[in-house]
Amino acid sequence: MAPRDTRTGHVLEQMILPSLEYGGYTYESQVNIGDRFGGGRHVVDALAKDSQGNKIIVSLKWQQTSGTAEQKVPYEAMCLAEAILSNREEYKKAYLVLGGEGWKLREFYTGGGLDRHLQYSDLVDIVTLEWFIAKANQGEL
Repeated sequence: MAPRDTRTGHVLEQMILPSLEYGGYTYESQVNIGDRFGGGRHVVDALAKDSQGNKIIVSLKWQQTSGTAEQKVPYEAMCLAEAILSNREEYKKAYLVLGGEGWKLREFYTGGGLDRHLQYSDLVDIVTLEWFIAKANQGEL
């Protein structure tokens, strides 16, 4: 079995970084923000900082065709919420950005479908790539 092509994640990252810069944010890419549930490093795609020094976590998921990214969304949302809860002074908010056309549950996730299942859904916004770029461009994250 051939390995999956994971380069699409890097392409997605390169799409959002200019919007962060244009919106007045500074950022770092591929940042370790601690450990995930059950162990293992939690590396996020970007850590943005606004002009007031607020740090915003950005995690990207790309789904070009149907596949496993769909099932990873709830776990990633929980891990992002935990990172904020464990470091309230460090992080203001997290965004889980869904890009690509292969999502069956994109509307469910971005429409708040997980909110009733996640106690701290106010800490993590699950958004489309287009929404994120528009808000980042305007400095409104």
